[in-house]
Amino acid sequence: MTTTSKEESLAWAKEAFDKLKNNKKIKFRSKLEERVATLLMTLGVSYEYESIKIPYTIQHHYTPDFVLPNHVYLEAKGYWSAEDRRKILAVKRDDPSIDLRMVFQSPYNKISKRSKTTYAQWCDKHEIPWTAYHEVPLDWLI
Repeated sequence: MTTTSKEESLAWAKEAFDKLKNNKKIKFRSKLEERVATLLMTLGVSYEYESIKIPYTIQHHYTPDFVLPNHVYLEAKGYWSAEDRRKILAVKRDDPSIDLRMVFQSPYNKISKRSKTTYAQWCDKHEIPWTAYHEVPLDWLI
């Protein structure tokens, strides 16, 4: 008859619980990732799968629609996509000294079907000067 101490029983239970807790079925994005995970487990290498997020920036170049002699950049937009809005924010973030101003065909269009925000409101929120194309202020041009 084998006797087990209370400490040994608790250690065994804790180890078993930890194995169960950490044995969550991982959903891999590809068969290759699943095969690499199997290889790592077989070799006894511990790992975390997609457990952190690392920010990165991809270098792009912005070409303003109009560059005025007074160093004002005008960007003319009919439809203004989410991608274009992100680009404008990135340009302003990376070089706050740029005097970038938006000229909209319809500044009161909504930024998306599900949003109540208009192009004009979005610009106001992000402190980007804007106007309608038929109301460009003369002081923007000189």
